Amino acid sequence: MAAKRALTSRIGRLFKHRLLDESDTRKAIPPALLARLQQQVAASERRHSGEIRIYVEASLPSGYVWRDATPRERAVAMFAKLGVWDTEHNNGVLIYLLLAERAIEIVADRSLSRRVPAAEWAAMVQRMGAAFREGRFEEGLTQAVDEVSAVLARHYPLAPGASNSNELPDEPVLG
Repeated sequence: MAAKRALTSRIGRLFKHRLLDESDTRKAIPPALLARLQQQVAASERRHSGEIRIYVEASLPSGYVWRDATPRERAVAMFAKLGVWDTEHNNGVLIYLLLAERAIEIVADRSLSRRVPAAEWAAMVQRMGAAFREGRFEEGLTQAVDEVSAVLARHYPLAPGASNSNELPDEPVLG
């Protein structure tokens, strides 16, 4: 009986994820919002040596859903694929949004993870969750960039007159 419920749940989740595609991502994050987020990330990175990437996708690939992978697993995979881990100071951060589940994940590189407790990241995600659950994506993503920026500025401020070498693109990625 439990196996049947698990299979039914997995099929339901797969169906939900197949209902959404890239057009849904582009509706939720239109070009004007992409430009505003890119500007916000660029402005943020003038205050610290960290790198921020944003990745938004409508749904998980079928293989992720079928093996019951979590949004966190996908976020970690995208963190690697986008090269967020490959910064000089190991202080990159990925802000990941999955529309099908209205899930947000924040993945921080190892140097930053050693300085910021997991509970602080979890609290940040919790605060942003309400905006995403209500479909207020711009508000939630803007808040996410602001909060991540504050953490990066606290731990990796730029010296007076220094500039961020901008190792990663500032433009959000839509999947």
